[in-house]
Amino acid sequence: MKKCVILLCLCVLSSFLTAQNKQLLYGVDGLPQTLMLNPGSNITFNKHIGIPFFSQIHVNFGSTGINAFDIFEDSQVVSINQRILNVLNRISTNDFVEVNQQFEILSFGWQNNKNYYFSGGLYQEVDAISYLPKNFALLGYQGNAGSNIGKPFSFNEIKAQGEAVAVWHFGVNKKVSKDLRLGGRFKIYSSLVDFRSTDNKGTFITEETPNGPNFYKHSLLNANVKIQTSGYSELDNLPEGSTPKDVFGVLAGRYFFGGNLGLGVDLGLTYTLNDAWSLSASVLDLGFISHTKNVETYRASGSYELDGIELEFPENNNDPAPPYYQQLSDAIEAAVPIDTLTTNYTTLRPVKLNAGLNYGFSNTYRACNCYATGDELYDNNVGLQLYAVKRPRAFSGAATLYYDKRITNGLRGKLTYTIDAFSYTNIGALIAVTGKTFNFYIAADNLLSYRNLAKANALSLQLGFQFIITKE
Repeated sequence: MKKCVILLCLCVLSSFLTAQNKQLLYGVDGLPQTLMLNPGSNITFNKHIGIPFFSQIHVNFGSTGINAFDIFEDSQVVSINQRILNVLNRISTNDFVEVNQQFEILSFGWQNNKNYYFSGGLYQEVDAISYLPKNFALLGYQGNAGSNIGKPFSFNEIKAQGEAVAVWHFGVNKKVSKDLRLGGRFKIYSSLVDFRSTDNKGTFITEETPNGPNFYKHSLLNANVKIQTSGYSELDNLPEGSTPKDVFGVLAGRYFFGGNLGLGVDLGLTYTLNDAWSLSASVLDLGFISHTKNVETYRASGSYELDGIELEFPENNNDPAPPYYQQLSDAIEAAVPIDTLTTNYTTLRPVKLNAGLNYGFSNTYRACNCYATGDELYDNNVGLQLYAVKRPRAFSGAATLYYDKRITNGLRGKLTYTIDAFSYTNIGALIAVTGKTFNFYIAADNLLSYRNLAKANALSLQLGFQFIITKE
């Protein structure tokens, strides 16, 4: 039971750390980091190597339907109880919260004499999502009275999943014709920790029973609720007195294929329509992970009806009253037992789709660069980016308009406007500095929200530093 409570707490925690897994870099050719978003992106260098632990750091978080200001606003007019109720009435069961974090550990690439560009490395990713169980939240806040009488509450509303995974990858990029560049990447996934609860069934309902033994009958019908985990049981069973260093040691061993393993691929292309126009597209994380080690599934299934507790009064006033709560708890556990299973399971990676259209224009035409194509020919570029990621209920997407400008030979800037599930006022910016042997970039989304972070539904930060050798 303790493990179930801990895992449910993790699901709730994930609802406060949320993200949209897209990056401002997409559509910016000429940077090594763009290869991670489109293995078929244009290449303007022939070698790169990342500084370990600093080559790419990417953190996004946000939510739909709710933000901190909605609840914790300093108001003397509306009470916090009313603010909570307003939020619960406003959200829907399709609202969600998610988190995504990527941290690059190793990154390298080189071009051979046949113009194939090879790249590889290791990064760690955390990805989690939790849909907001509106009706159960109202049930917990208001109780099963009033308008909740006769209303069925479906456990299907409860959908949450999260994972931490180390990803080893190796890819190749090649210009196969004057207009087309293709790329692919092979990935090996080593899962660090995984939990998910996405296939729940059953209902809870309270009904009036004027002809019954009590005023109300509470029914739990055909419940089948489960939480699948891998990599968690070993952490939960660490000896008493274990330190964070011990936990890190267990997780670090899983980076090197010591955890649950999986395979995947990334595919991408860039097609040059003419000197000014180019198309790009990619499919990322088309793969799976097989969970066979440290696997535990906690499942509660069954039905139970309660139409009241019959009170018993001891004949002797000195005798203790029956343990009503313990008897009720034992009866529920007997009817709806919580089982711990060790059955293996397989998860699909959250597939991501990217597509972009770019138009370049400028008075400075870079015809001297025989490697340049598409947006590399011009100092100014505008375009459209489309993004989608597969989630338990449906795809979650975003559309971005951008203006990308080469300010000087070593300085580049990008402004973006994004519409997604989190906001219609998402303004972002990127600055990239490129020298003869290095590049550095920093990017952020939702800049307008920095005036009051409590009102932000989503925030994003990316930065990285890599050494490069640029083509002459």
